Amino acid sequence: MRVLFPGTFNPFTIGHKNIVDRACSLFDKVIIAVGVNSEKHSDAKSSVSVVDSIKKIYDGNPKVEVIGYNTLTAQVVKEMGINFIIRGIRNSVDLDYENEITRVNYTVFGVETLYMLADPKLKEVSSTVARELHKYGVEI
Repeated sequence: MRVLFPGTFNPFTIGHKNIVDRACSLFDKVIIAVGVNSEKHSDAKSSVSVVDSIKKIYDGNPKVEVIGYNTLTAQVVKEMGINFIIRGIRNSVDLDYENEITRVNYTVFGVETLYMLADPKLKEVSSTVARELHKYGVEI
């Protein structure tokens, strides 16, 4: 069974890696899908760079595939014949946000979303914070 783990992953954090690694023990294939999201300041050029960097992390791992996309996540799931979307949840803010998207994906496209709770040691890890720290030269 295959699962899609979508996001902008800008940057791909140890929290994201933790979700992927745990999902690998549950699914035959985890497809990391790097999308473009203008609200998160990502674009097609930066997503190609992110795809390449994540591919390097999972080089040699046949259970992980990394792709880029610039359409609705649910459309990617349908086109690829994937069974589920998986999302990491760190806190109630993430849950509220993900629930809105989950309802649309299920109601409009019939796509199921599964949530994985963040590892408690990593629940404070945030791409937004990491990106901001990096912007000001802080070692991450």
